[in-house]
Amino acid sequence: MESAWAPQDGEEWELRHDADGFTYKILKRQRLADPSVAVSQLPLTDPKVEEKQRRERKRNILLKLKNQYQNEIHKWEILSNNLRSIQEKSKQGDQAASFLGSSNSSVVETNDDSSGSLVDELLLQAETQEAVIRDISNLCDVAEAMCDAQQEQLVQSFIDLPVWSSPRELMECLCDE
Repeated sequence: MESAWAPQDGEEWELRHDADGFTYKILKRQRLADPSVAVSQLPLTDPKVEEKQRRERKRNILLKLKNQYQNEIHKWEILSNNLRSIQEKSKQGDQAASFLGSSNSSVVETNDDSSGSLVDELLLQAETQEAVIRDISNLCDVAEAMCDAQQEQLVQSFIDLPVWSSPRELMECLCDE
């Protein structure tokens, strides 16, 4: 049994290399005596046009990647700023707690005014802690949403593969690239 890749009588093969580094064998074109037949077998596109289209596709892909990276950097900047504000609020809460501890040790007698201010300070500390917890919860929600979006994007990239389409579309896709 003779292989389909083996040269037949009168056929000549040549090696070609593309820009991506792939090497492949193709049949050499035979010069025909009839020019009308030769014109019909010429490639439909000009190599310069193909190169321009390839560069345009490459440019579009790079622009898409650039936009994705910029969006991700923007989201990380927002998360970083939120974390800084949480840390600042936490420091303020710690300062209030240290002030509260020092005021507790200095108060020997309790009267209505000092107990009222103590309650106010404790209330202020509890509100500060509540704000910090709320901010951390929001930060966690944002991080979870980012992870979900990234996972959805990854899954969608596998769903969009040409393998899942018809065999004809797959072959066209593989031949285009």
